[in-house]
Amino acid sequence: MQTCFWVYAYFITQAGSKYMTIDYASQQFNEIKVAADWIRDLEANDSRLHKESVIEKALIAARLGSANAQCFLFNCWQTYNPYHVFGVKKVPETAGLENKLNPWPKFWALLEGLRTRSVTGHAAKHAIEQMSQQFDSAEWNGLCRRVIIKDLRCGITEKTLNRVLTNTEWQIPVFTCQLATDSTDHASKMTGTKRIERKLDGVRVLAVVTKNTINLYSRNGRRFENFPLIEAELESIRPQLNIHLGQLDGSGIVLDGEIVGESFQALMKQAQRKNNAKTAGMIYYVFDWIPIADFERGYWNAQQQRRTDLLESKKEIFEVTDSVRLMPGIEVDLDTAEGHDVMRRFATDAVKDGYEGIMIKSVDAPYDCRRTTFWMKWKPVYDYDLVVIDVEEGTGKNLGRAGALVCEGTDQGKFIRVNVGSGLTDAQRNDYWQHKSAVIGQTAVVLADAVTQNQDGTYSLRFPRFKTFRTDK
Repeated sequence: MQTCFWVYAYFITQAGSKYMTIDYASQQFNEIKVAADWIRDLEANDSRLHKESVIEKALIAARLGSANAQCFLFNCWQTYNPYHVFGVKKVPETAGLENKLNPWPKFWALLEGLRTRSVTGHAAKHAIEQMSQQFDSAEWNGLCRRVIIKDLRCGITEKTLNRVLTNTEWQIPVFTCQLATDSTDHASKMTGTKRIERKLDGVRVLAVVTKNTINLYSRNGRRFENFPLIEAELESIRPQLNIHLGQLDGSGIVLDGEIVGESFQALMKQAQRKNNAKTAGMIYYVFDWIPIADFERGYWNAQQQRRTDLLESKKEIFEVTDSVRLMPGIEVDLDTAEGHDVMRRFATDAVKDGYEGIMIKSVDAPYDCRRTTFWMKWKPVYDYDLVVIDVEEGTGKNLGRAGALVCEGTDQGKFIRVNVGSGLTDAQRNDYWQHKSAVIGQTAVVLADAVTQNQDGTYSLRFPRFKTFRTDK
């Protein structure tokens, strides 16, 4: 643990040197009562402006050299940094402990041991229990254990912190990934050489692979803990991934892909469960990758072709697993009629085989952690004639006007019932609510991606949106 601590202290000092040098190994961080000074202040008022003012006050104090404020901000950074996963769900509270040393440098060393998995299992549990005895109960319960479980429980988020801490060493890294746009809105971009892949109907998953750890995240940075089989198989090939795809600095890589199951509904049900998730038979399809350092800054200037070629050259690494696969695809030249014809046939076959549609990727584009035309998606849109049986009042800004049309009808032998709120203009919401009786009974044309089956066996629509009313029915 001591070795781990000093390595970490050096790293943080160097990382912060762009702004101001802070040695978090310094003894000046002992005997500080942080929770009493900052957490209780944050808890005192639920106003967002109040919480931001507390953080701003801490930033000013930290800049003036306050070890107390620096300690508080560093603990916030540890808590809300999405790349720091401590893997501990249950942390004991203490009672009645006062006038303890409150050794924050040792606490941060413990966090690094948990993060790098150099301290795990019973050893981690014992280390946490020992550490808890070195802090005042108010500090341990009010801050330390909250840092370990990754929730300060005082009404702030990474967005709250970054409104004040942007461009400081305590800015929370934002977890983002490359996103696609709708190809129908960008016909002018449908040129040149493209990589075409089937569009999966699953859950986007980013696998962060470091020298010692594997962690799965949603595209928004939420930690996934419900895919243990896939995580275990990635763990089994982690050394090979680091050797063949890892960067020279040893920081690791991020695999970008999607997990699919028997159905989207079944997959989401398991993904959202807190425990006992049933994930047997699910497959993780990897379709891209990026070094962690570039992922954190949100951009990697390696072309799609190069990234794909590097992945496919290491295909054998993934083939030894049962549930991790590379996403197959083809290249087409959209500057030719033949290329467009191949893409159309590929898309038709994909939908016929049950896929959502296709992905269209520019082979010469970088990995850019935002929504761009470097990746485009194409999905068929279907229309359904459904009868309006009710008009529901909206909430929030739609209070006092239509929030959704309740529609039902039968399509190809399937009885569909769905609430349609998207696609309504403000004027329509006002009009349909004021003339509710005239709307009920009309036939609405509802656009959707597909018919979906609910858990109870009934049917609904995927992403329904109102188009118009039929005048002939």
